[in-house]
Amino acid sequence: MSNLTLRNVVKRYGKIEVVRGASFEIAEGEFVSLLGPSGCGKTTILRMVAGLLEPSSGEIVIGSRDVTRLPPDKRNIGLVFQSYALFPHMTVFDNVAFGLRRRREDPAEVTRRVGEALEMVRLGGYGSRFPRELSGGQQQRVAMARAIAPRPSVLLFDEPLSNLDASLRDEMQIELKRLQSELAITTLFVTHDQAEALSLSDRVGVMYNGVIQQLDAPEAIYHRPVNAFVASFIGKPNRLSGVMRAGNLVLGGDLVIRAEGSGLADGTAAEAFIRQEALQVQRQARPDALRGTVALRSFSGPQVQLVVRLDNGAELLVDVPSAEEAASLVAGDAVWLTMRPRDVILLPKEA
Repeated sequence: MSNLTLRNVVKRYGKIEVVRGASFEIAEGEFVSLLGPSGCGKTTILRMVAGLLEPSSGEIVIGSRDVTRLPPDKRNIGLVFQSYALFPHMTVFDNVAFGLRRRREDPAEVTRRVGEALEMVRLGGYGSRFPRELSGGQQQRVAMARAIAPRPSVLLFDEPLSNLDASLRDEMQIELKRLQSELAITTLFVTHDQAEALSLSDRVGVMYNGVIQQLDAPEAIYHRPVNAFVASFIGKPNRLSGVMRAGNLVLGGDLVIRAEGSGLADGTAAEAFIRQEALQVQRQARPDALRGTVALRSFSGPQVQLVVRLDNGAELLVDVPSAEEAASLVAGDAVWLTMRPRDVILLPKEA
């Protein structure tokens, strides 16, 4: 095992920079995810670490070795693809053994390591089967076993769960977390799924426009975003604009969002980011509450989502557990929305 370090890594196609000065370190045994919308550069970073793309500039170091210009087979990495990339004409055993045989490992050692890897992913006894005889989740486990069998220094995952259905994806998240915890392999995981990144990772890097906007613990990413993009991208909260006055945000129509510790001066143009689950719906008037009217109601099983139109015309999405009394509200009902000041994220309004 080794740490992974990127130093001012740039990837340029012509005049377009798809990765702009990526610099970060993943500690030995740490699980870090890169998260962001399509085209933000996260997969490009992973492919450069894997050796499938060459950086335009910068350095990639695994342990103490500069691997920036080394081919993939000289980097001692394990890579799990989105599409599994199993060889259909090979058995499970032969798929997992592929990397070991390319290294010309002793046959007895190959057998031992393949057996260990299949046991780790709970596929012991499946060695003689072919990929076509396996479910999607089982094929993904074979891909994981193939990646870990050579005992890589760094493990790379390129959106490995995106082809699975919802229930299998949840199951594989647990399996992946268990496997990485047992092996303690330095891991870089690329995904566009927020739930995957937040639940699996020690740290999450949120990317936009080729730049890592914030690399931090999942709790910090969610509750203490450093800029408006991170705040709006993670969790998709309600977003309201106004002007700071006495530490609070005044909206159009003199509605006030009360907040804590923003440090923004009076008169500053700012935005409040309020997550749907942070809003409480009241049927009776409350002091310091935002008055509005239910515009839409949507039932989704465990939750009811309400669209509440405030008196100034702004609309907020509110999640209400379907077992609560407020879940029976319908379009046209008057409501008052309350929130804890500490749950309001206030940031300067960006141009």
